[in-house]
Amino acid sequence: MRLRAALCAAVLLLTAAARALAQSELPETIDQIRPSIVAVGSFDRLRNPQFSFSGTGFAVGDGSMVATNEHVVARTLDAARKETFAIALRAPDRSVRVRAARKIASDPAADLALLKIDGAPLPPLRLADSASVREGEIYLLTGYPIGGVLGLFPVTHRAMIAAITPIAIPAPRADKLDARVVRQLTSGAYTVFQLDGTAYPGNSGSPVYHPQSGQVVGIVNSVFIKASKESALTQPSGITFAIPAQKLQELLERVR
Repeated sequence: MRLRAALCAAVLLLTAAARALAQSELPETIDQIRPSIVAVGSFDRLRNPQFSFSGTGFAVGDGSMVATNEHVVARTLDAARKETFAIALRAPDRSVRVRAARKIASDPAADLALLKIDGAPLPPLRLADSASVREGEIYLLTGYPIGGVLGLFPVTHRAMIAAITPIAIPAPRADKLDARVVRQLTSGAYTVFQLDGTAYPGNSGSPVYHPQSGQVVGIVNSVFIKASKESALTQPSGITFAIPAQKLQELLERVR
């Protein structure tokens, strides 16, 4: 009995030590991720403000590309005013720098898009094998909740993988089927991550990444997925969803 109690105590101590070590690594991981996070929107020299925020993105590939949600950049630009897609990020001196960008690829079924940005490459984030993600694991997400209202300062939240579920679930009755759900079901449904953390509209496009390695396992996307999963609800929930990084990897391979 004494041996068993001693073993249990040792396991508890090791677990607590591992948890404390993981917690101590969070600031370093966030510092590593933050330079890769950008605000995504459009730029119009004659507008005030000139940069209009739409969502979050992060550097991928060789650092000259930014990944975000397709719905973040799904708008018609005003060619007469020479409006362009753009990203904004904090410079080392804390000022906001805006760079022109253009859309080079998209996957409407996964609501993902890739932008090519002007200027020097940013530190790209690495993508993890999202197929290995398990329910109960803890991850971080960094982005711009509520966009310019809170200022363009990257904000980090912690979230657990609450469930791994299909992106679209058939309605119990035909008259409850939404057009988007039908498209998802016919084009091939895939699994998405349901998070217990809260994300806001400006978080669309934020990376969901491992607290220690910083590798990305998913991309925050509530608007698109909720329209598929919660179309039958009169009062949609505040649950947050994310597209698996595998979908982004497939999009990257198309442009290489």
